[in-house]
Amino acid sequence: MRFITIAAPPARTSARRIRLWTASLVSATMLILFSAGAAQAHHGFDDYDTDRLYYIAGAVSQVRWGEPHSHFTVTVDSDLPADTPQRDLPDGLQDAPDSDPINAAPSYSGSHDELEVTIAPPSFTSMWGLDRELNDGERIEAVGYIGKSHTDEFRPVVFWYEEGKPVNQVLNEELPATPLPVPYPKGDAPSADADQASPSASADSDDTSPTAVWATLGVVLVAVVAGGAFYLRARSPRG
Repeated sequence: MRFITIAAPPARTSARRIRLWTASLVSATMLILFSAGAAQAHHGFDDYDTDRLYYIAGAVSQVRWGEPHSHFTVTVDSDLPADTPQRDLPDGLQDAPDSDPINAAPSYSGSHDELEVTIAPPSFTSMWGLDRELNDGERIEAVGYIGKSHTDEFRPVVFWYEEGKPVNQVLNEELPATPLPVPYPKGDAPSADADQASPSASADSDDTSPTAVWATLGVVLVAVVAGGAFYLRARSPRG
């Protein structure tokens, strides 16, 4: 007696493989997007002194709006108040662990008249309270961190424009670290000499920038797609 093995119809088998590959691709894509977001959030404040928050106010110039970050220069007011004025905070920063340090932040008293400010890209900032480009000459206020290796750099956790509209700048809606109590201890803050003493720090930071993160993860995604296509081709019935 001969036994006949009945194979699944090729069309049904191919459809099942396509569904499995599609599900794998969607899962891989979601994992990549989640990882990229977490990596970008972590990187955002790596080269800044997150032990100390400072308040600044001044006029904006040299605006560069775009990905992976927007940049502009702030000419710091010469008559800043002693500490942060009372300002409305974004919804995500109103809890006491975030709002208390922001409200207690002393005004910037460093040696630089101008600070190079880095903020989130338009894709995030538009969701957080600012859906347009800042204009040269426009005034802003901000609370954030001074650069470790370049003390003329500033990264806000929140800033205000148009006389008090708040814009969140923290991806996870919480400060990346708990600042030291005010007044801050002296002697261990980044010094002005750090700009010259660590010429490679900026390059090191660029190597781990969000652009590099997205590029790496993009390569992974392409590899997943190409591998899936190769698998389907290899497993498809041949005439």
